[in-house]
Amino acid sequence: MKNTLRTFSLFLLSILFSLHVVAQNITIRGKVTDKQTKEAIEFATVAVVGTPHATKTDENGNFELTIPNRNVKVRVSYVGYITQDLNLASNKSLYEVELASDNQIEEVFVKRPKRVKYSNKNNPAVELIRKVIAHRDQNRLSGQEFVEFEQYEKLSLGLSNLSQKFVEKKAFKKYQFLFKKESDTTSTYMLPAYMEEKVSKVYYRSTPKKTKKYIIAQQKAQFDPKFVDSEGLTNYFNKLYDKVDIYDNDITLLTNQFLSPIANAAPAFYRYYITDTIKTGTPYLVELSFFPRNKNDFLFQGKLYITLDGQYAVQSVKMKVSEDINLNFVRDLNIELDFEKDNLNKYYLSRSALGIDFGLTSKGKGVKGNRVVYYKDYVNGKARPDSIYEGDEVELAIKPVPEETKDQFWASIRQAPLDSYENNIYYNIDSLQTMRSFKRFMDIAALVLSGYKQAGPVEIGPVNTFYSYNPVEGLRLRVGGRTTEQLSTRFYAEGYTAYGMEDKKWKYFISGAYSLNNKSVFKYPQHFIRASYQHDTKIPGQSLQFIQEDNVLLSFKRGENKSYLYNDVYKLEYKAEMKNNFSVEAGITRTRQKPGGIIRYELIGENGSSTFVPEINTTEINLGFRWAPKEQFYQGKLYRTPIYNQYPIFTVNYTAGIKGILGGEYNYHNVSANIFKRVYLSQFGYADVNMDGTYIFGNNIPYPLLTLHRANQTYAYQLLSYNLMNFMEFISDHHAALNIQYYMNGFLLNKMPLIKKLQLREVFSFKGVYGGLRNSNNPTYNTNVFAWQRNTDNEISSFTFGNKPYMEASVGLANIFKVLRVDYVRRLNYLNHPNVSASGIRARIKVDF
Repeated sequence: MKNTLRTFSLFLLSILFSLHVVAQNITIRGKVTDKQTKEAIEFATVAVVGTPHATKTDENGNFELTIPNRNVKVRVSYVGYITQDLNLASNKSLYEVELASDNQIEEVFVKRPKRVKYSNKNNPAVELIRKVIAHRDQNRLSGQEFVEFEQYEKLSLGLSNLSQKFVEKKAFKKYQFLFKKESDTTSTYMLPAYMEEKVSKVYYRSTPKKTKKYIIAQQKAQFDPKFVDSEGLTNYFNKLYDKVDIYDNDITLLTNQFLSPIANAAPAFYRYYITDTIKTGTPYLVELSFFPRNKNDFLFQGKLYITLDGQYAVQSVKMKVSEDINLNFVRDLNIELDFEKDNLNKYYLSRSALGIDFGLTSKGKGVKGNRVVYYKDYVNGKARPDSIYEGDEVELAIKPVPEETKDQFWASIRQAPLDSYENNIYYNIDSLQTMRSFKRFMDIAALVLSGYKQAGPVEIGPVNTFYSYNPVEGLRLRVGGRTTEQLSTRFYAEGYTAYGMEDKKWKYFISGAYSLNNKSVFKYPQHFIRASYQHDTKIPGQSLQFIQEDNVLLSFKRGENKSYLYNDVYKLEYKAEMKNNFSVEAGITRTRQKPGGIIRYELIGENGSSTFVPEINTTEINLGFRWAPKEQFYQGKLYRTPIYNQYPIFTVNYTAGIKGILGGEYNYHNVSANIFKRVYLSQFGYADVNMDGTYIFGNNIPYPLLTLHRANQTYAYQLLSYNLMNFMEFISDHHAALNIQYYMNGFLLNKMPLIKKLQLREVFSFKGVYGGLRNSNNPTYNTNVFAWQRNTDNEISSFTFGNKPYMEASVGLANIFKVLRVDYVRRLNYLNHPNVSASGIRARIKVDF
């Protein structure tokens, strides 16, 4: 009996102690405003006097602070205002704080002083930031020898700024459970639409440098895969809401680079001011405010809190972008970073928060997202065996959790609890996808965005190819489709049929693919075999990216456009993608090419006689390799849309023509290589650099089997084609090419009065290609190969390169109406060729931030 009473007493005391501890931790919230103007005060300090407990108000003046008990003193302060202490005696948790200006004098006569020009010289704020820059490497994670920590991150997005009138529309009657108020002080609503959480164990070592992340738990709101590529959507959102490292020279956000306020070159682009010294805790902190010298540049503004303990480390950051910045669709962007001391007295990132509000206009409906990352169990200096770092940089180490204990499991591993609306996102999206009206909406959205109409186990499309026109086929009508995962996850079939009203010929295509890894052949990592047959027309030398040749938008072309081939292509191919973004392709292709339009396969004898060849037949085997380190992309219905990073992409291909096999008539070897690299230039924008080259081994090879350089006779600006080159104008059996697209992101135009309000962006390009034909493949010297192509005026219209490369350059304005790029393109040489244009205007739709 005594033991039972003792046990019960201990149990009761434990409960009372736990309740006491919980009761001691109190969370207070509030808003800080200017007493006279009633405007919110951003970055005001709310701190517990004599302790490190402190926070800053956000852009709306709101704050949230956890205090140990109500016996402490909480002080609200901001430069230029009288400090105010909160009355914590009552039990209220919401405070409205009005700070009064500290220079309220009844009558003052002010004589305006001479304006002092800002200068870095003898400026204590700049001297301080230079000390921060000097200590940067020793304070950042990469400056430590070994580091490990647990990381919890969550990303949530939703439609924002929805009015009550909008929410109460009849169309949303069944969806009221989805909406929530954005805050207690506003009348606008939010519609949560996406949620993702991830818990990881991260290990870092400096020598040899390696970061290893083990994902131990992960969950996200999943949409129906036939409508949305969830994995691609995750990649895209993670790129938009990228990791923010204040110690990096450049911070990549929204596919753009922003110069960090503590970058090496930062004092040349920022203005710094010491606005406060905080002595409420140790170490003492300096509040350093920073602003862009030019408000239109890709820079931040905000406050840094620097430690005065000799380390000159960043303890916290609050920053945002200027409203005048040339950044599309972004109404607001806020970053908060907090740092704490680790076991070796170094500062580590303990919390990172990035919030972005998107919208087509400055007001009205939009999309608001937040990515918050918490770090705990941070250990500095603990060596780990090499086995910890082996393998891929990111590795899944997720253990299955029973569905009935899933909620408890996530509640136990989150470093911060979800808000009530975040908690409901998973359930709401699951419920949403069972509703018929929502399925109809997604079906229509998929048709508009991807061009395919869902029809159960098949989908019909793409709709933008149903109608097109060219001078050889005339009006071309086409209908096609393909199977979906609803029919099979291993087997995929695709096909179309088309008819030309002018040539009165049917064209068709059919293919079947079998997945070797039980994944869709359109999903990463691809591993499949595919067999196909195509009977259709082809423009020699036209190479398109992310669009099909019979797209209705390409029906309008300049100049003479009658060079077509009728091809019969039998193909068997194999593709395998590895997890390190290395891929292999191999295959065998049997092709029959027949000339169409004005193309003639003509052999001219030494005596001037002409012989017309009706067709040529080839059998080719090919092997290709591609390596794209750390590549990410969004997988659409037709193409992958790459999300470029700072790493180059390498491609090598080998093709061999085999005579005597399956009717092949020629022997040759084609070796080609390509390197693509996006070069980031910080405040000066970025450049896409593409280099490629080809060498074809073999003699007596007709020009249809050589390199017909990529030409463009449409009025659209094509990135990978020569926009003032005619189809089949240049032919070679060896070449090297350089293509540079330089996007300056408005660096010059943003500094021009009036013009900067248009938020235009400069873009420059240069394209050059140089090569030639060996005599054995050149019809000028060899009568055993087809003669040069001629146009309708019987003029030679195909050439090889002389003693100089073909070159063209352009200067353009991008971001017109936020989506349009218009270039003035100039051809720099070979102007004596027939039917060429020395210059022209080309346009391109480009949606970018």
